[in-house]
Amino acid sequence: MKQYIFIFITLFAIQLSNAQSEHASVEKTLQNYIHGSSYNELEQLKSAFTENATLYLTGRDKSFKRYTPNEYAGFFKNGEKGKFNGRDGKVLAIEIVNDIAWAKVEIAGPERSWVYIDLFLLKKIDNEWKIISKTATRTDNPKK
Repeated sequence: MKQYIFIFITLFAIQLSNAQSEHASVEKTLQNYIHGSSYNELEQLKSAFTENATLYLTGRDKSFKRYTPNEYAGFFKNGEKGKFNGRDGKVLAIEIVNDIAWAKVEIAGPERSWVYIDLFLLKKIDNEWKIISKTATRTDNPKK
């Protein structure tokens, strides 16, 4: 009986370790997105996405548009590389099922003058987690 308990505990520990490792890998991809967009690090930002990822966002003119990772990274091209631009991001949730995941991230502007919730779909491709889709909504009370 002791042998079966030992085997069960060992298998449980291996599964827990694998789950923690996958969670850390997804978190790393999200941190590339957060840091890249917060410090105008365009290559780091783009590295979080697959080349053909789709970003579904509402533009400043209130129209709904689809962007590529390159177009999205272009939003930060005029910022000084490596200088904090006021975007503060934090991961709120991650859920992983085999080789897919979803994540929820909060992005807030300077002194929380604006707050967005970003939702991401991720896929494990060639043993690396990448964002395949993103959408966002503003959750503070923007002036109309």
